[in-house]
Amino acid sequence: MADDKYLIEGIKNGDKQIFEEVYRDFYIPLCYYCLRYVETLEDSEGIVQNLFVKIWEKHSTLEINTSLKSYLYRAVQNYALNFLSKKKSHEKYLMLHAREIKNSFELHQNTMVEDELRVLLKHAILKLPEKRRRIFELSRFEGMKYNRIADKLSISVKTVESQMTKALKYLRIVLKDYGYFMVFILLNARLL
Repeated sequence: MADDKYLIEGIKNGDKQIFEEVYRDFYIPLCYYCLRYVETLEDSEGIVQNLFVKIWEKHSTLEINTSLKSYLYRAVQNYALNFLSKKKSHEKYLMLHAREIKNSFELHQNTMVEDELRVLLKHAILKLPEKRRRIFELSRFEGMKYNRIADKLSISVKTVESQMTKALKYLRIVLKDYGYFMVFILLNARLL
């Protein structure tokens, strides 16, 4: 191998033969060196090839203040660290994007279940006997206390309590597949 000054000047002047000689001499050792930083030989080869492409593209403005070997090894190290940084950022982006898609899907799925539950709940309420349905609606949808319902309908508070107990028991049975918690939220939030 020729001396460093000759090789560096040759590369700076765009001498293809000198560039190819440097490439042949350093390519494989640089690839193995790069493997200290990256996981695959494919990534290592890509990094070293990118380095040589950049050197050739910028040969006329090349600044090498050390030996050619030191320059190349330091450059490979920098390229490898940049590669890892970009790869980590890309993986982080992919994970965030996957999480967003999952959350969006779950939100859509929950909304569908909630809509389905609302329709089922409305139908179940309509199937209640008229007096029980009226008591239930006054309590859950109009927010009236039992004693006010009793006064309004001219019945006892015990009757209101009894009818509400029967209505809730019936609705729990009809909506058992959706879980009590979901039904409880819908009934108490008055989302119907």
